[in-house]
Amino acid sequence: MEFIINGDPHKYTNFVKTHPKGHVLQTLEWAAVKEDNWRPIYVTVEDGGAVKASMLLLLRQLPFIRKNMIYSPRGPVCDMHDFDTLKFLMDNVRKLAREHDAIMLKIDPDISINDKILADNLKKLGFVQNMEALNFEGIQPRFVFRLDITPSLDELLASFHPKTRYNIRLAQRKGVKVRMGKREDLQEFHRIMEITGLRDGFVVRSLEYFQKMYDSLQPQGYLELALAEYEGKTIAGIICLFCGSKCWYLYGASSNEHRNVMPNYLLQWEMIKRAKDRGCTLYDFRGVSGDLNPDNPLYGLYRFKKGFNGELTEFIGEFDMVLNPFWYTVWQKGMPVFRNIRRKITLKLKKTKFNDTRGNTQN
Repeated sequence: MEFIINGDPHKYTNFVKTHPKGHVLQTLEWAAVKEDNWRPIYVTVEDGGAVKASMLLLLRQLPFIRKNMIYSPRGPVCDMHDFDTLKFLMDNVRKLAREHDAIMLKIDPDISINDKILADNLKKLGFVQNMEALNFEGIQPRFVFRLDITPSLDELLASFHPKTRYNIRLAQRKGVKVRMGKREDLQEFHRIMEITGLRDGFVVRSLEYFQKMYDSLQPQGYLELALAEYEGKTIAGIICLFCGSKCWYLYGASSNEHRNVMPNYLLQWEMIKRAKDRGCTLYDFRGVSGDLNPDNPLYGLYRFKKGFNGELTEFIGEFDMVLNPFWYTVWQKGMPVFRNIRRKITLKLKKTKFNDTRGNTQN
């Protein structure tokens, strides 16, 4: 077997798009989205010219220290039960990581928690498993809802919770219209996204980030934007990503106005239909909390996604290959505190700016 760094991009891309474990976050186009803060390296393991494994590695310098971390979102792409290939890949990635002065390599494979063999294999290769993320503490969600969309549309609709079916039909009766968006619609989508973030208490990325995502992913067919309109106004929107036979619901936004006409339910249904038209077999609603207590502030999100009758899936979580134990410990203890402070400050500033803008508009 041969370990190749930054080899043939077309061969790499074709492998990711066609492999059962291929993921849009492992594409070179996703690397382009992240390149402002992460330096991408893509590697393959080849045998006789045929790709057996691939991995997108994103390098980032950690704050306050002159060290790097490496992250492979939903990687690697390979038969994870082929231990010989997996070992060859990780042994070489470990060497590459040391050359780049990385304190760790983080992966979060698209693998079920029930796959004990794989978890054991990763531990044999020197990985440490992180299982503490019940809500959204990890980089990628550990708990998701996934819907098999191979049945007919009538069968899918009939499988939804009665309240979900009712809300889809309510939106249709009330005259909510869904249309596919273009790049120029991102500004309105982002405006509504900011409202959603302030209402639900999460930080929203900049308009420029969404524009870069669109420019990198949409021309290759990896991204679609849909908007819900009511009485001539855009009141909700959704961004989904596509790769191979899979579709992922990535971002959703809704205005504080006209929420009673249930645009989010209709948007999901229309995007499910869109995914089927594109030949997808899986629709991934992405993150929900693993804490199913109704008192959890995230329970409403769980209930919304559960209504579409997907399967609640728990992944094996994040696995870290520790390369510098001292700085890894510092990072593990310090980063959650740093992120929490940064999030609170950012939300406070955004809320102040939003209120000032609304006040000036009203005046």
